Order: sequence, then structure tokens, then C-alpha cells
Amino acid sequence: MGDRQAKDALYDGFAGVAKALANGRRAELVDVLGQGPRHVEELAAEIGQSVANTSFHLRTLAAAGLVTTERVGARVYYRLASERVAELWAAIEDVARAHSSRLGELARAYVGDREGLEEIGRKELVERLFRGEVLVIDVRPRAEYEAGHIEGALSVPVAELPGALDSLPDDVGIVAYCRGPYCVFADEAVRMLTASGRAGFRLEDGFPEWRRRGYPVAVGGGENRSGPGHR
Repeated sequence: MGDRQAKDALYDGFAGVAKALANGRRAELVDVLGQGPRHVEELAAEIGQSVANTSFHLRTLAAAGLVTTERVGARVYYRLASERVAELWAAIEDVARAHSSRLGELARAYVGDREGLEEIGRKELVERLFRGEVLVIDVRPRAEYEAGHIEGALSVPVAELPGALDSLPDDVGIVAYCRGPYCVFADEAVRMLTASGRAGFRLEDGFPEWRRRGYPVAVGGGENRSGPGHR
């Protein structure tokens, strides 16, 4: 039978994993890595930190067993240790949305007013794709698209969308998606599409939720890598 000291150590071990996530920048790193592997320079740019600070946060996550590394040439790439880590982060988001009124205020302050942005659900998107009624664009950075994307989606990073608008069709709806419910790339894309006279929609949530629910995904660039306007 275990003694009190051993039990304390066990639960302190559990708490150590949670403690690794008890920092906003590390939480954001887990969120970004949920899209796919990235090297430290890319991650530093994503979270607005120096490479040194980002490396420190990544080491903390690695020590807790939440991320792993892989060397590709001269660069070290970080990835989530398993899909369970992505599920853990999703559960934290879900609990916070359900039980923290302050989180709602913080989210609104960041994403802004989504009034007027048409949203489409996953099931409806699958049905409309089958009928050929919509085009899907992935507006995340291209590295994330190549790590995994909605099957049939074109890669059009939001920063490149203004130059790609003329090559997008205007006779079907265009559905933009990005990283999840707190990602504003899709919001920006829908506003640009609407301003250009096209029917633009924002996918509910984002790619991680789509993948976790078992909808069809693809990996790599292939013919989608360039996307419209980038051939």
C-alpha cells in the first residue's frame, strides 16, 4: 500500500504537466503546434517572442513530456508528443469557455465583432462540397497546410489572399478556415471575400476540430500547394 509521501509525489507529477501549460505563451505554442511541426524561428514569430524566450518555453514543455523534437537538416522541429496533448488543450479550451465568464470577454476583445460573418458547420460543409456548391480555402500559413488540411482545400494564406481574389470563382460560395475558434485569419478572409462581391463563409472552429471529429484530411502540398493565383 502506498504511503502519503509517495502519493504526494504522484500528484505533484500530475500537477507538473499542468504547470507547464500555466503560461500564456506556452499555451499558445501548444495551440500552434496542434496545426503541425514548426521550427523555433517560426514559433518565435508566431507568439511574438525572441528565439531565446521561445526556446525556454519549448524546453519547459519538452521536460513535461508535452512536445518532442526532430532534427531535419540544420533545423530542429518541434511537434506535440501525441494527439492526446492536442486533446488536452482542446479540453482546457472547452472547460474555460463553459465555466469562465471572463474568458468570453477576453475572446470578444481579441476576435472583435463577428456579427455579419456567415458561419458554416462541418456537416453542412461536407454536404455542400459533395454537391459542388463551395470552394474551401485554408488561410493558415502554408507550413500548417502542408502538415495537414481539409481534403480538397486550396492553400491561400490570408496575407496572400488580396492577390489571389481575381483567380477565385464568383459563382460558388467560398469557405475559409484557420486554426480554431480564436483564430482571426478566417474572419479577415471572409471580410475580404465579401468586400469583393463573393459569398464568403467562416467554418465553425477550425482544422484541429475537423480532424479530431474524423472528417477527411490530406497531408502535403501536391497540386494544392500553390492554390489559385500562386502557380
